[in-house]
Amino acid sequence: MLKREELSVLLKAKQYRQFRKEFLSELSNALNGRYRLLLILAGDDSKKQAIMLSDILINFFKRFLQVKDFAKILYIYHDEFDDAKTRARTVKSIVNKYTKKKKIAIKIEFSVYETSEKYLGTTYQGLVMDLVNSLRPLDVGRLIGIVEGGGIVVLLTPKWSEWHNRKNLFQMSLAVPQHPEPRKVFVRWFKEITLNCDGVFVYDVDADEIIKIAPPKLQPIERTSITIPHETAFPIELYRLALTQDQVKAIKCIESLIEPPQKPYKRATVILIADRGRGKSCAIGIALAGLIKSLLEVKNKLRIAITAPSLSNVQSLMLLATKALDVVQLKYKELKKGDMIYEIRGDRFSIEYWEPAVVPKLDVDIAVVDEAAGIPVPLLHKIWMKFKRTIFATTIHGYEGAGRGFSVRFLKRIKEDKETILTIYEMEEPIRYSSGDPVEKWQFRVLLLDAEPEELDDMDLKLIDAKEFVYLKLDPEELYRLDNEKKLRSLFGIYVLAHYRNEPDDLAMMADAPHHSIRALALKNDKIIAAAQLAEEGPISSEYLQSLLRGGKIPGNIIPDRLLKHGRLNEIGSGRGWRIVRIAVHPSVQGRGIGSFLLQELVKEASERGYDWIGSGFGATEELLRFWIRNGFIPLHISPDRNPVSAEYTVLVLKPLNDMWHRIVDILYREFVIKLLESLHDTYRDLEVGVAWQLLKAYNLRESSCTKPVLTPIQLDRLLSYIEGHMTYESCCDIITIIIKRYWQNSDECRVLSPFEEKLTILKVLQGLPWEVCSDILGKRKAVLIDEMREVVTKLLERYFGISKKSIDSFIGRITLDSYKPSKVAGDDEECSR
Repeated sequence: MLKREELSVLLKAKQYRQFRKEFLSELSNALNGRYRLLLILAGDDSKKQAIMLSDILINFFKRFLQVKDFAKILYIYHDEFDDAKTRARTVKSIVNKYTKKKKIAIKIEFSVYETSEKYLGTTYQGLVMDLVNSLRPLDVGRLIGIVEGGGIVVLLTPKWSEWHNRKNLFQMSLAVPQHPEPRKVFVRWFKEITLNCDGVFVYDVDADEIIKIAPPKLQPIERTSITIPHETAFPIELYRLALTQDQVKAIKCIESLIEPPQKPYKRATVILIADRGRGKSCAIGIALAGLIKSLLEVKNKLRIAITAPSLSNVQSLMLLATKALDVVQLKYKELKKGDMIYEIRGDRFSIEYWEPAVVPKLDVDIAVVDEAAGIPVPLLHKIWMKFKRTIFATTIHGYEGAGRGFSVRFLKRIKEDKETILTIYEMEEPIRYSSGDPVEKWQFRVLLLDAEPEELDDMDLKLIDAKEFVYLKLDPEELYRLDNEKKLRSLFGIYVLAHYRNEPDDLAMMADAPHHSIRALALKNDKIIAAAQLAEEGPISSEYLQSLLRGGKIPGNIIPDRLLKHGRLNEIGSGRGWRIVRIAVHPSVQGRGIGSFLLQELVKEASERGYDWIGSGFGATEELLRFWIRNGFIPLHISPDRNPVSAEYTVLVLKPLNDMWHRIVDILYREFVIKLLESLHDTYRDLEVGVAWQLLKAYNLRESSCTKPVLTPIQLDRLLSYIEGHMTYESCCDIITIIIKRYWQNSDECRVLSPFEEKLTILKVLQGLPWEVCSDILGKRKAVLIDEMREVVTKLLERYFGISKKSIDSFIGRITLDSYKPSKVAGDDEECSR
């Protein structure tokens, strides 16, 4: 209960009492209509803010418990700030006293933002987010969806009129040493959009002022009644776990995986598409129990792999799988990491979580990919091609990734595949709240979760063919305004569709990171067709330079940091340039040179700004590398490990913009090639041959070289014997490795092998893969590859030593004890004949 002092705070606030009355009146409608309301209490008086929040929560409980038996609130805050702890402590004290006295079934759970991920998939009746000290968009994206219909979302903010002018914790995390002051754009955007939405109630605690009361304009929507199909392959009890008709239909779709695909089909795939909160993951969890029950009748054991960008993404799936297994009376045990299930194991079955990159290497019966939009399309294709039975689920609009991009890039290939039985179902009905929920609309709008680029018509395509583009230098201060909402949505929509993973934090980083810039290409009619996000990096101050060379860290500055640590040249630290964080082209007009045109404009502007370089970093695929190398960017670094989500090695590319940096790049690329050549047998043994081939051929050094490999007389004689067929590759691989490494260190004019032959040298000689593996990759029989390798060595012998196949007899078998001079080796300090 409220103390006298606390009660007086409420009695003095006349506008607050009116605000509360309006809010509670609309709350009754929200409970009946199963939609949520957003309430914001702004102010700097922490105690007053906490008292009014407690009053709101107590009145919410009174209303809510009239229609439900239990209510649970999540209160999340930053416990490193004293004022946040004061607010949480005050609310906890007041609410706990009330609940104990009234003996009512309510619970308020206090937690910190660092643990927000664990609440994904959970359900609460209310959410309090303390945003006074920090507004991180990812937290808003993650947590808003946990509140069910009829519930409330309460945001605590600083004084409303001053909030956008203050720094917060997330903003400061975007600053870098060269630019210590973040911009103050995103909070202003957040406020403007919020005030332009329905279902929003905003009150200023300090001034006792109602800022906004906007009840939603909603027509009551009845939930569709659930009808279970008359004929089902799964036990009928499983269908009774479904909460919507959409879930029933999704489970029915997955029944199609019981029967193995018959010729001409090799694979069966089910794809579920939905916005967040539609229950797709839960539907899969229920259906997996049905598949296990059905398939164990014909199989001795069943192994199912589940993957997603993170273990937390699959917890609702795992939870419903356990409930469904209980229903069909299959015994199991849960294996957990902390509170999260990573495996459900029965006597004859298992449901196992694996990181995305690992899944294609597994031997499982069914592969399930949840939140597929957060995983790169090439890896999705590998998973789809590897297994006979696959299920993919993805969010169309959500913080996890770009579902429409998934649809554009991933579905196209599967639909065209004549060997796949494909079932697609799109789920629309929300589980936790009603359709048209105002809080969901607000969340989508303020975080641009449903951003998509503009549609292009025939007139637009003519402008594109004529390359009539306008290069835009966009100022975040202007772009992030209500008047430019359409332009921002269009620009961000291009990123969403073109990149495998976008998070709400990206939106705020573009707005507030002081070293980030936004550029775009538009048509004359203002339609944006390409966009780029850029980060200025360098120079590195002397205090950081030596630290980085000894393994230290620096915020931002990814390219200088990696190049210093691996290239070791001190002069790298003095450079300043643009890292292209993202560059994307409208998905309907890709492949028309638009991306290259935008790159040319970026390079031109970077030069005008006096930058030393322009570069980028990305997950290396053949297609992406081809794009960057074709545009004059040179690879200088590759990560030692694959990204666990994308399964790709990260490559840094750079284009020098002045003479000094041309010298630096020459040195760094030469070192990069040596490092790669000496690591392909170990660290990069699994590097795709097309990627390795492009990395080794990416740049022809300005100081060209064409040097012979260094061989002893005996090594040369063994090589001649190999060419004549008297010795095997295995008996001469030591010498062949020497000449192949020399081949790749020489300049282009000294290279005489075809692309196929070069790839064979990478796979067999540098990576040391078995002939059978080389055969699978290159699509030729082992015997053919063995002959090809002999021809490769023959070509190089003639190139380096002038010994043709016809003249071998004149050289082979001539070594005697007297003629052997180890101090004189073949190729020592000699240029090869040209």
